Amino acid sequence: MSSEESKSPRAIYLLPNLFTTAALFAGFYAIVAAMADRFEAAAVAIFIAMVLDGVDGRVARMTNTQSAFGAEYDSLADMVSFGIAPALVMYQWALVYLDPLGFGWAKAGWLAAFLYTACAALRLARFNTKVGTADKRFFQGLPSPTAAAVLMGMVWVLHDLEVTGQTLRFVAMGVTIAVGLLMVSNVSYYSFKDLDFRNRVPFIALLVVVVLLVLASLDPPKILLAAFGIYTLSGPVIALLRWRRKRVRAAESETASADTNGDDGG
Repeated sequence: MSSEESKSPRAIYLLPNLFTTAALFAGFYAIVAAMADRFEAAAVAIFIAMVLDGVDGRVARMTNTQSAFGAEYDSLADMVSFGIAPALVMYQWALVYLDPLGFGWAKAGWLAAFLYTACAALRLARFNTKVGTADKRFFQGLPSPTAAAVLMGMVWVLHDLEVTGQTLRFVAMGVTIAVGLLMVSNVSYYSFKDLDFRNRVPFIALLVVVVLLVLASLDPPKILLAAFGIYTLSGPVIALLRWRRKRVRAAESETASADTNGDDGG
């Protein structure tokens, strides 16, 4: 076997980890950009990290180079890109302006950012421990990339509208806490992992994809925020509808049981 042939498997094995490293770099760059008050660049960097995070796993499967090392490395990169970086960007953009309101509000600001970070870490740890047993059709809790997309989409849109974080510091704190708690909740989210894009699809499906891409290109920040915002709300809304359906069925069952007992007694 030649030296080139012996090196080729190692070169392919390196490929998915290069995408993971690029995603890690994007998350780190977002932090640096936020420190320089370049919030639009920081938000875009997180979205780039999302794309790269979606590519590395697919590249590993396509090249048959999945490994325990790659899975752990990907999880650590996700923690930086979707856990630490969004929290620090949001803190620098809005939560830092709680400081002038007093020590209590200042503490609430950085604690909200920390809560988001801790929830992202817990979400990733839970996902890693259940990766072999969980239903792949659904996520338990809001995925960390989606949570990051909601925060960064908010920053990107409002920055484009020239709305400062100081104006919406309380809203920013509420959104940060809410998406953080959704990550560690038991709310189910559809994962789309059962969709097989290799099979034939109707022409209308391709047309819908093209229309969505055109709409996204018209105003990327607003379309991205709307898309991820709707997905984030879909979990609690569907959970509420299921809860109400169970309540109705339970009430109907109790009514039917009472009617039956009444007939027997008569």
